[in-house]
Amino acid sequence: MSTFDDRENAFENKFAHDAEMQFKAEARRNKLLGLWAAELLGKSGEDAAAYAVEVINSDFEEAGDEDVFRKVSGDLGDKADEVTIRSKMVSLMAEAKAQLMNEV
Repeated sequence: MSTFDDRENAFENKFAHDAEMQFKAEARRNKLLGLWAAELLGKSGEDAAAYAVEVINSDFEEAGDEDVFRKVSGDLGDKADEVTIRSKMVSLMAEAKAQLMNEV
């Protein structure tokens, strides 16, 4: 195998790894967002965990974060505005990535 083939394989492996880590980070962020929203909705325990799963599953409706935002925003109503939800999504993404890095 040539050096070029080795480099190509390394780039492909890195791309696959990065895509997997991004997927895991988004799923973790969505779980954390679901738990945060559940608390605002007065849910706890199994109800909060079940709601977090609903938020995770809402991410499979379309590409991007808008489906998750719509789910949480619709459920929270006037308990949290758009800026609050979107900023929470950003901060929880950083937290999710940090958690994943600590697990590796």
